[in-house]
Amino acid sequence: MNYRIRHVTRYRYPSPVGLCHNELHLAPRDTATQSLQSLTLQVSPLPGYQGERVDFFGNRVHHFSIQQSHRELEITACSRVILQSLGTQPQGLQPWETVRDQLMQADGPEVLDARQYVLPSPRVPLLPALQDYAAHSMTPGRPLREAVEDLMGRIFQEFEYRPGFTSVSTELPVVMAHRCGVCQDFAHLALGCLRSHGLAARYVSGYLETLPPPGQEKLEGADASHAWFSVYIPGEGWLDLDPTNNLIPMDRHITLAWGRDYTDVTPVKGVLFGGGDSHDLEVQVDVAREG
Repeated sequence: MNYRIRHVTRYRYPSPVGLCHNELHLAPRDTATQSLQSLTLQVSPLPGYQGERVDFFGNRVHHFSIQQSHRELEITACSRVILQSLGTQPQGLQPWETVRDQLMQADGPEVLDARQYVLPSPRVPLLPALQDYAAHSMTPGRPLREAVEDLMGRIFQEFEYRPGFTSVSTELPVVMAHRCGVCQDFAHLALGCLRSHGLAARYVSGYLETLPPPGQEKLEGADASHAWFSVYIPGEGWLDLDPTNNLIPMDRHITLAWGRDYTDVTPVKGVLFGGGDSHDLEVQVDVAREG
């Protein structure tokens, strides 16, 4: 599958901004099933400095500074990617307790890297309430994949997808109390549940295809950045799961970046001098299949 993605971010300020520094996670990753063919970034006004680096998690990060007065900032990222079938998905047939123990006992660079995703992170504390919620899925001796898919299904059924109710700063206890949120919240919820049981789980940011194939319903989260989670299975790799739509990501999910939680992979963030006490933010995402 060939996809074209256009991601536009606009900030409007009530008073002039004299200086800003920004960081972007807008470059799709190259993975076993995804290949980035092209990427262009346009920033207006024109930055005085632009650069690129690779962060701790292997994500491409672009950064820039604007040193001229402006009241509007527009960032446009256009990319093309090819998605290919992985063939065999991780099976996760072992009991989840066995996977947990293997994660702590096995050696090797991949396992050592995965262990960091068992720890709490800024947006995902290890709360007793999360451990209790997950316990209904993580029953003794249950195969890992079966348990994790059950957890995903429960989040899908028991939490309402309600845009606007939460923000990027909403904490998990609020999401748990009101049983609603958006894809970011549901990914964080799943991460907290799995990590509280000693499993390695990471946050994945990306996109969904905007227009569904004929005969299929449009998925929640299209026309915007999307988020889901992955769980690590020693010897098999990472298994992606989308609790917002209760499915295993295949040929319609495009991966941008991954990390411990949203704070590691924020699409656009930065600091500025001036601009007033508030700003207007507009984000437009278009994901289209080509060929």
